Amino acid sequence: MKRIILTGGGTAGHVIPNLALVPSLKDAGFEIFYIGSHDGIERGLVEAEGIPYFGISSGKLRRYLNMKNITDVFRILKGVGDATRIIRKLRPDVVFSKGGFVTVPVIAAARLFRVKSILHESDITPGLANRLSLPLATRICCSFPETLKHISGGRGVLTGSPIRSSLFEGDAAAGRRLAGFGAEKPTLLVTGGSQGAAAINSCVRAALPGLLEKFQVIHLCGKGNLSGISQKGYAEFEYISSEMADVLAAADVVISRAGANTLFELVALAKPHLLIPLTLDASRGDQILNAKSTARQGFSKILPEEEMSAERLQKDVEILYNTRGNFIKAMSAREVSDSTKQVLAVIKEVVTS
Repeated sequence: MKRIILTGGGTAGHVIPNLALVPSLKDAGFEIFYIGSHDGIERGLVEAEGIPYFGISSGKLRRYLNMKNITDVFRILKGVGDATRIIRKLRPDVVFSKGGFVTVPVIAAARLFRVKSILHESDITPGLANRLSLPLATRICCSFPETLKHISGGRGVLTGSPIRSSLFEGDAAAGRRLAGFGAEKPTLLVTGGSQGAAAINSCVRAALPGLLEKFQVIHLCGKGNLSGISQKGYAEFEYISSEMADVLAAADVVISRAGANTLFELVALAKPHLLIPLTLDASRGDQILNAKSTARQGFSKILPEEEMSAERLQKDVEILYNTRGNFIKAMSAREVSDSTKQVLAVIKEVVTS
């Protein structure tokens, strides 16, 4: 039986695509292990799937001056030692990395043991963790064709992003019941990702009086960000995992950040969505590029965070809902490919080459 180590963490976006691969990897006969941080969000998500989990030390290299950049170098070096011991014990045939800083020590350790590794880059431009790992990787799977120009040596492969098959099995009525809603009004889903989005949370709550006239609102606000608002037609949750398929099925329109994984899921499900990308002040601009790419294809409506207000948010949501047929038609007519199948093909090719 071939062995694979999956790695990725820090946010759900660095974990969920890995978990989307698990059923196909099992069917293909792989024995699966996971390396993540000791206390990151990935631990609970992976252990819930019954996959053997190994925690390592991890650090973060920031794009700005910070004393933690110095101390985190030592945490990363310790992580390389931790990962080395795990890889020596497991002797995997391949490592598959979804990104996040916990993956850098794992890819480095794999290279030390001459274990082949595959990266997956969801965004148009590679993140810092993946840029550090690029020289060490055997193949790089990409979600956007624009990403291929950033990869040398013909190692890039356009695969798309793996999507959980369970998302296509959601029950809209169950999603509404979870929120305590009926079907008398359309449902607006608001999500800022697993860590939440403070600016979106605040703006949505300020816009609630107007939004609730026409919509019932499910608000995924991130850990520690509950407001305690108790109002008919409004339900907030820190994070939803197992019921996410039902919640998405219940959603008529969605407000979201523009992280690539969430974006690919919304497009695959043909859910009309308003994207509010992270600003350049808060990111490297990857979400802005993601959003512009899907907007050009007619899939997405964009509201720049710099232009966001309660009034503008409400107006754009209403426009999105009233024109939702155009977005659904564009998303439904796209060329569909099985991203999970394509990633699995790359894994098999690397293992047997």
